[in-house]
Parts: sequence; C-alpha cells; structure tokens
Amino acid sequence: MTPESKIRFVHKEMGIIPSWGGTTRLVEIIGSRQALKVLSGALKLDSKNALNIGMVEEVLQSSDEAKSLEEAQEWLRQFIQGPPEVIRALKKSVSSGRELYLEEALQNERDLLGTVWGGPATLEAIAKKGKFNK
Repeated sequence: MTPESKIRFVHKEMGIIPSWGGTTRLVEIIGSRQALKVLSGALKLDSKNALNIGMVEEVLQSSDEAKSLEEAQEWLRQFIQGPPEVIRALKKSVSSGRELYLEEALQNERDLLGTVWGGPATLEAIAKKGKFNK
C-alpha cells in the first residue's frame, strides 16, 4: 500500500459477504479474529493499520503513482531474483508445508531438495565460494 491508501470491505453494507474465496483467503492472511472485525465492521483501514494486522507486507514511501510502482517493483525483485528452479522448489515446499500433513510435507521437502541438490544453481554457488550471510 502507499502511505495514503485505504482499504475497506463494504460487502456487509451491500447485504452480501465476500465470495470467490475472499473471506477464506482473508482469514488465511490475517486470522479469523481480525477478519471478523474487518468484515463485520466494514472498517476502513489506512496503510498503518493494514500493516499492523498483517493485511499488507509493506507500506511504500511514495504515494505518487509512478514512484510507488517503481518502488513496488524494486521490493518484489528480492523475491523473484535467483535461479527459477530454486524459486519453484521453495514455493512448492512452502505450499506443501501448509497443505499437507507433517510427514507428507517433510517427504515432499526432501524430494524437492533432490531436484535442486547438485544442480546448476548449487554448482554456481560453490564455484563463487561466496559468503551466504549478506
């Protein structure tokens, strides 16, 4: 969100509830207690409040459209830079940790490690002899 952004779920005032997974996903993101408050109160949240309850990850510095877009793209780069096969494996591992029983998730994690272990990204990292505590 930008510093001047506001977000509000007005469904209650329209006589409906969020659908297409809106309620369910909101509960996943901010928890049932906060979701019930936000939805039943039709609360208007500014960026600070949305950040405090975990609805947003970051509040950008600028509210200017061009600057905030640039800032958001820069923020997103940290999550997408890197070997695609490793990013894919991380996403699958995190998803399985949330969706599967513990033993299944652990086995999936081991299997996924096997897909990247000794691969190009690992070999490149070893060749660089870099420090991994940047």
